[in-house]
Amino acid sequence: MAPGPLSARVADLCQEVGHRLGGPTQGQVFDVRRRLSEPLRVAIAGRLKSGKSTLVNALIGRRVAPTEVGECTRIVTQFRYGTADRVDVVRRDGSRVSLPLDESGMIPQRLGVPRSEISYVDVALTSDHLRDLMVVDTPGLSSANSVVSAGARRFLFNEAPIDEDIDDDSVGALSGAEAIVYVFTQSVRADDVAALEAFRSISARLSSNPINSLGLFNKVDKLAGGTADPWPVAGPLAADQAAVLRRVVSDVVPIVGLLAETTEAGRLTAADCEALRSLARLPDGERTVLLASVDLFAGRECPVARESRERLLRLLDLYGIGFAIAHLVANPQLATSELIRLLHSVSGFPRLRDTLTHAFRWRSDAIKAGWALSGLEKIASHAPRPQDRELLRDAIERVLQQPDYHRLRLLEVAQLVTTGAVDLPDQMEGELTRLALSNDPGFILNLPAAAPEQLSRAALEAATRWRAYAVAGASPAQSRVALVAHRGFFLLSQRVRGQATFR
Repeated sequence: MAPGPLSARVADLCQEVGHRLGGPTQGQVFDVRRRLSEPLRVAIAGRLKSGKSTLVNALIGRRVAPTEVGECTRIVTQFRYGTADRVDVVRRDGSRVSLPLDESGMIPQRLGVPRSEISYVDVALTSDHLRDLMVVDTPGLSSANSVVSAGARRFLFNEAPIDEDIDDDSVGALSGAEAIVYVFTQSVRADDVAALEAFRSISARLSSNPINSLGLFNKVDKLAGGTADPWPVAGPLAADQAAVLRRVVSDVVPIVGLLAETTEAGRLTAADCEALRSLARLPDGERTVLLASVDLFAGRECPVARESRERLLRLLDLYGIGFAIAHLVANPQLATSELIRLLHSVSGFPRLRDTLTHAFRWRSDAIKAGWALSGLEKIASHAPRPQDRELLRDAIERVLQQPDYHRLRLLEVAQLVTTGAVDLPDQMEGELTRLALSNDPGFILNLPAAAPEQLSRAALEAATRWRAYAVAGASPAQSRVALVAHRGFFLLSQRVRGQATFR
């Protein structure tokens, strides 16, 4: 993926000064440049059996990550785009052992390398979903006092062999995930929050705040049980969890992960849909008994073979089966493609895709540029040669003085506000967060259908409000945040006006 304009400018900085640096500092700067050309790296974290690997498969669009607990689910696994499918077990010394996918197209359960020697598993796949997103599946957290597993910590701190003289913070800035999705089921617990805080503490600077952390409320079909509709409960409960977690995640999205994996990975076959149609043709009373429990559905005598019903349970579980049958009863002529589309929609995955796009990908340029500048600042502070320190700091300052880089300052002050380090009125906090998270003037100003002239005026009015707040009654910390927001809205007004004039 080609870097965006902000990260491209930082990459140019690395190229410009890198050849003038000495010793290990040069290699560290070139490592930053290399990472800027990679897709945004998103770590998937959560407790054991929370459905992390199922989510990974849905995001990839293929069932590649094993969902049953085994050797490979206890090791960090990185999924990235490649021109051919390939699985490499990366040892701690940097050497690699290549393996084929198993006969079902999944990562082999046995990796052939002692677990103590494995750093991580690197999986390259020909999936278009991975062209602009690298997914990192981390080991599940299981103890009552959850902490980041040693494997995840090694990966996030030391993706590949790096000079042992570099401090942990610099290593983390060079190789940490830039965004986090934390998967949980039912209500979050105190140790879930502690685990998320632990992941945040070892990730790159801009992912260590709610702006680039997302909560995923998985398996919401279990809230109602059986074939009952869980969404009247799941929506409000997810909103409640989002309020509880507002200082650690940007949003909480409810989802039925199994339905997402099945529909995204294309696992539901024509034979499966025909089995569902046969079940829909049964008398009402027989269907009611079959759908009363998993045991009855799989074990009761029925015209549809038991093997087919067990497969449906693995693909859809009872809720998905009941949902599909209800639609087929209502419309016996429903096309298979439309049935799959309905199942995909009810999984909640479309909202998750939209949220990921809005929360992470729209901002990937600023996220990666901010991460890289943070890394370069740390490299400069630890450079052994004074001339290297000064060269790097001067180059960083020149970049930060450019108007486009005000987006990074917006992300930094939004972090202070969303984490509670600086308090603002709720309405102002929301306005600042939208300004930091998006390039869409209509979204930022809550005027989705407004003309450019109206948007420009609204942005200028917002700039004036923030300036007035900064000089009248705000604390010093609030004033500093308000002045950054003031300039952000002023620049937004200029940008909208310039685009309208250009048209």
